[in-house]
Amino acid sequence: MAGNSVKAVPMTALNAAGLTGGLDVINAAGLPESCFWIRINNASSVGIGISIDGVTVIDFVGAGGALELPVQLNARGPGYVANFKKGTRFYAYSAAPGVGFIYLSGYYQ
Repeated sequence: MAGNSVKAVPMTALNAAGLTGGLDVINAAGLPESCFWIRINNASSVGIGISIDGVTVIDFVGAGGALELPVQLNARGPGYVANFKKGTRFYAYSAAPGVGFIYLSGYYQ
């Protein structure tokens, strides 16, 4: 049943010690729901690039920083929806491993 309640997907984490110098997936199973808000917290010692296609780096999150993607705010008008699709994977890039974790959280309706 549709409603106005907001739910959270389970948070995922990537250990920055395992960064390979390529694009490493943060949420291997993909988003379990279509999310209108994504937050990536970089609680690691290295800055990271972010990708949503596993090929192109589209944004940067400095060490200790966060990236919030409130995509529903970009819907074209009443009745329109702007969400990340269910199954979307997010990737982190760093030239060298770090210490700490990279966390991904998401919210859906």
